Amino acid sequence: MTTVEAKLEAARDDLATHDGVLVAFSGGVDSSVVAALAHDALGDDAVACTAKSETLPESELEDARRVAGEIGIRHEVVEFSELESDDFVANDGDRCYHCRTMRLGKMLDRARELDIETVCDGTNADDPGAGHRPGLQAVEELDILSPLLAHDVTKDEVREIADRYDLSVADKPAMACLSSRIPTGLSVTEERLTRVERAEEFVRGWGFTQFRVRDHDGLARIEIAPEELEGALDRDFVEAARDALSELGFEHVTLDLHGYRTGSVSPASEETDDQPLVEDVFSAEYPTADDS
Repeated sequence: MTTVEAKLEAARDDLATHDGVLVAFSGGVDSSVVAALAHDALGDDAVACTAKSETLPESELEDARRVAGEIGIRHEVVEFSELESDDFVANDGDRCYHCRTMRLGKMLDRARELDIETVCDGTNADDPGAGHRPGLQAVEELDILSPLLAHDVTKDEVREIADRYDLSVADKPAMACLSSRIPTGLSVTEERLTRVERAEEFVRGWGFTQFRVRDHDGLARIEIAPEELEGALDRDFVEAARDALSELGFEHVTLDLHGYRTGSVSPASEETDDQPLVEDVFSAEYPTADDS
């Protein structure tokens, strides 16, 4: 038995000791693996639950529904609004803590409605050391079970397990909520979330897979993974991005020559290079009638 097989079996056996579990389910690879393990261990006593809010792209909700169908697990959707929380809207260094507290609170409420005592999430063994992660505090405070973390399953091993379950999301890039595109200290609004979502739909439509569109109060900073960056320098894409994002309300459209980096607008941490220098940004602006 390989190390991954041993961890998989241990996590599944652990889940089987519960009468039922509700999995906080985003449709990403981590929560999908937990959902697959839970369904394998408990059958109909396992439920996947996705929280729908302004920070969840509609495409991600559709993906969650699709992947739940692949697994065969019952899928529930709960709705809430982070924008009702002044602490969340303020977008300080603990934004993810406030978001996760509300999101998991909704999961706990739905679990109680279903007479389920245990709520699980997809935190893996690499997450605690991956920079600024205030959301993990909420997981601990609310006594959420993290099977992957408990059994030391790393991100690479999560993807290997996803392959074993033949999950379509095995190679899916990481996807954080839309509020992560707004720099710390700049308030989170529905307008900013909407234009970021639409901007990223545009970039995705050009075939890019790992990217972000950061909203710097009207300046769009497009981050593309280094291996895809050459395509972003194509003149056709530059002109199309300039026009499309300007129509969405961005006053300036830029391409970050650092490429895609997680947490590039988050609070400083030991593992995150946060704010780019101005000279590291390639401008795809165009002159307007008011320009001299």
